[in-house]
Amino acid sequence: MHSKALSLRVSLVAAGLAVLLASCTPGPKYAKPSTPAAPAYSEQPPANFKEADGWKQAQPSDSAIRGAWWELFQDPQLNALAEQVGPANQSLKVAEANFRQARASVALNRAGLFPTVGAGAQITTNRISGNSPTGLNGYQYSNFVLPISVSYDADFWGRIRRAIAASRAQFQASAADLANAKLELESELAVDYFEARSLDLQKRILDDTVVAYEKALQLTSNRYEGGVASKAEVAQAQTQLDTAQAQDIDVTVARAQYEHAIAVLIGKPPESFKLPLNPLTENPPGIPVGVPSHLLERRPDIATAERQVAAANEQVGAAKAAFFPDLMITAQGGLQSGSIVDWFTWPSRFWSLGPQLTQTIFDFGRRRAQVQITEAAYDAQVANYRQTALTAFQEVEDNLSTLRILEQESAKQHEATVAAENSLQLSLNRYKGGLVTYLEVITAQSIALTNQRTEADILRRRMDSSVALIKALGGGWDISKLPQS
Repeated sequence: MHSKALSLRVSLVAAGLAVLLASCTPGPKYAKPSTPAAPAYSEQPPANFKEADGWKQAQPSDSAIRGAWWELFQDPQLNALAEQVGPANQSLKVAEANFRQARASVALNRAGLFPTVGAGAQITTNRISGNSPTGLNGYQYSNFVLPISVSYDADFWGRIRRAIAASRAQFQASAADLANAKLELESELAVDYFEARSLDLQKRILDDTVVAYEKALQLTSNRYEGGVASKAEVAQAQTQLDTAQAQDIDVTVARAQYEHAIAVLIGKPPESFKLPLNPLTENPPGIPVGVPSHLLERRPDIATAERQVAAANEQVGAAKAAFFPDLMITAQGGLQSGSIVDWFTWPSRFWSLGPQLTQTIFDFGRRRAQVQITEAAYDAQVANYRQTALTAFQEVEDNLSTLRILEQESAKQHEATVAAENSLQLSLNRYKGGLVTYLEVITAQSIALTNQRTEADILRRRMDSSVALIKALGGGWDISKLPQS
């Protein structure tokens, strides 16, 4: 009895020592890598974007896009469509399933902190060989066993805790991936929507142009019948009208494709979705830009890259923990008997308890190679994080400059359109007065139509760039939305 008690005390001391030393975790502590806008040194990050000249600097009260970012455009139809992306889009459901898988992996790794308990029952009937050297030749017996086993990895050097931390970082990265996938799809929907509305505007311009060309053809035909115009002028007017009608029809091809794309984005078959005609006329909204350093907190793809760095850091620690001994504490007990009658009696009990310490002595560099692999993976994730941040700054700068320049171009283009329309009216008046041939009218018509369509296309590009800028700024998302547990 004394030896059993002593053995039990030794096992308990070993277990206590394991718990005491569990805080020893080899490997690097994680620190977020520096980026061009958030350096790890003393220099100050830039206070403004390079291309932000002319933009209103966001104030503390409006420094971030809040809520549903598409509401900035104040378009009820866009609002209704964007709200359907989350519940219905199948690509987003894939990202959501990956998120749930990553969340479950955290629980899977966390379970390693606790003992594993197993139980079972075994009933066997045995016969020893008649030629057995044991002297029990031909002996038959039964064995009834009801064991319960408990095993516990003391996690001496934090291998399990490193795995939990890595899976938690991957879980957070998956949550950011989900947010980024949603932002990508919502942005794609908004772009397709404005592309369709821009084509509606192009069609309205061409519809009006066809009506005007029909009147011009009638005018030319009347002048021909009156002997004032030639047959060639009638043919020119007819050609001009046919060309405009062909362009009018061609616009509907692209418009139908964007309508189909929107249907798929909101999880509907194209044949069951119809986007009402709504020519694009409004200008892009004002977008709060904020300061460059805020971009690192707003972009879900940057958050994903940073969490991947954290996970890779924990993998380095887990690989280094393999150089240290592993302590496993096991206990087993239960009931065993050669007869079912005596199976559940007190004398049938058995138990064993004790720690097991294992250490790899020599593995031909396998553990060292594993550490090198994880360190290289960590360096790759750091580089990917910094590149993601650089790309984000480039996207913001690109769209800021695009919107600023397009706004200037739009003003000049509007002046050119007005001038072209005035020139066309003057040419028509001169033609009616017999001062010029119809060739001058055709030239003025072509110039006016080109300028009208160019102005509409610039407006489309401004709307698309506005969506791209909002996307580049993170669409109102921020790192506080990452799950913490």
